[in-house]
Amino acid sequence: MILSAVVFLPIVFALVIAFWPNKSTLKPLAFGFAIIEFLLSLGIFKYFDPATANLQMVEQYVWIERFGISYFLGIDGISLWLVLLTTFLTPIVLLGSWTSIDQKLKGFLASVFVLQTAMIGTFLAMDAIFFYLFWELSLVPMYFMIGIWGGQRRIYATIKFFIYTMIGSVLMLVAIIYMMFLTKDVVGHMSASLLDFYKLNIPFVGGQFFSLQTLLFFAFALAFAIKVPVFPFHTWLPDAHVEAPTPGSVILAGVMLKMGTYGLMRWTIPLFPEAADYWGWLFMLVGAIGIVYGALVAMVQPDIKKLVAYSSVSHMGYILLGLFAFNQFGATGGLYQMLNHGISTGALFLLVGMIYERTHSREISKYGGLAGVLPIFTICFFIITLSSIAVPMTNGFVGEFLILLGTYKADKPFAFIAVTGVVLGAVYMLWMFKKVFFGEKGELVADEHHPLHDLNSREIAVLVPMIIMVFWMGLFPNHFLDYTKASIDHLVNNKNNYELTYQPTNQSSITETQSLQVGSTGVRQ
Repeated sequence: MILSAVVFLPIVFALVIAFWPNKSTLKPLAFGFAIIEFLLSLGIFKYFDPATANLQMVEQYVWIERFGISYFLGIDGISLWLVLLTTFLTPIVLLGSWTSIDQKLKGFLASVFVLQTAMIGTFLAMDAIFFYLFWELSLVPMYFMIGIWGGQRRIYATIKFFIYTMIGSVLMLVAIIYMMFLTKDVVGHMSASLLDFYKLNIPFVGGQFFSLQTLLFFAFALAFAIKVPVFPFHTWLPDAHVEAPTPGSVILAGVMLKMGTYGLMRWTIPLFPEAADYWGWLFMLVGAIGIVYGALVAMVQPDIKKLVAYSSVSHMGYILLGLFAFNQFGATGGLYQMLNHGISTGALFLLVGMIYERTHSREISKYGGLAGVLPIFTICFFIITLSSIAVPMTNGFVGEFLILLGTYKADKPFAFIAVTGVVLGAVYMLWMFKKVFFGEKGELVADEHHPLHDLNSREIAVLVPMIIMVFWMGLFPNHFLDYTKASIDHLVNNKNNYELTYQPTNQSSITETQSLQVGSTGVRQ
């Protein structure tokens, strides 16, 4: 039951907060709840076996028997660290927003916890309808976070974010329903189990876009590509980041974008292996374009937050390259880079939010000489900058190196393009750092009537865990990769005949005649 507790406990927290009578204690209460959720998620390690690629800690119950829809949760090496990333970032986000969010505080805190349930549920759901419900649920709290606590153009950014993601999601829902009907010919009844979906032998004809597997492949891939976001579907992201409050930007960059890359890894590639093989070049192409395009656009941004937003577009392109390289190096690097990006870019948005609270400006030209007045802030920003540009001994280096190695092994030209992105990334990040911290004093720094103060103890407490993760993941990557190896190897080595197995831990709730038990082996025919 630990997975159910990790998924739904934040909803309980949201309800408690909604009815909590004392506003003055809301922030420490919410922070305490987030710490409890994080500690509970660490309990997964007690039951997790890194040596197996099977689903673990499975919870499976009949929900709507007629349509084969089940309450179906499971975890493996692909989803483990994404769940931990979500629970790790939530208390940091709440502590980081301690002084920036005061209006409609109950609604904000409740939105954070509802969003946490939606994101964790997306990573753990093994039933297509169940997965889709969590996927769509995540839009609602983020919609309100941007729309209520965002900047001046928040309504425009919110509507754009919602429309983009909804269009892709509707296509995926149509594909899910169609595949539920296909399972009737394979297992004898309708089923929404992902393991039953793996059993389908969907026709594929190379070169024909309207072959069934290709159509279903793009129905899923488009939904996930928009969420990543993949070039050219990326335009909603910079607007959402710029207008979102700092905690919204951290959650969006840190976790929500990974829902898209996770979807490609868990659903699209193993469900439609022939189509993924045939069209993989297209996704590597748009990934490579996104890397260079995002870096070039970031170089000319006058707004520091928008620069970080476009850097996020560039970095997500690396993950796409790694996943569609279809080898152990690329897939391992892609999954590791999901975690790295959540730490590094999340920390960048926190740092930008901290300086914005002091100056109420994000214009790079108005800064300069910050190193002389904010030394602790400068050191923290420099460390995260090194992580973002993948300097050795930081977490970013491990992920990008593995991705480049896997991409070179799969398709050398794309690797050369990706290396160009590495160089451009160093150019715009170091230029920005030099301008803001060591350039000629700008009007915000030179204004003696509004003296800047360095990081306080709360802000240091927010950044220290992020910095620890930067070096821990950079110096000791096997502490993390050992838990993903079995699942990655299984996915890559069996991509064209992928299966997941498990031993039900709640067999008394499932009978042999029910659809859920039939799909428990998930062997492709």
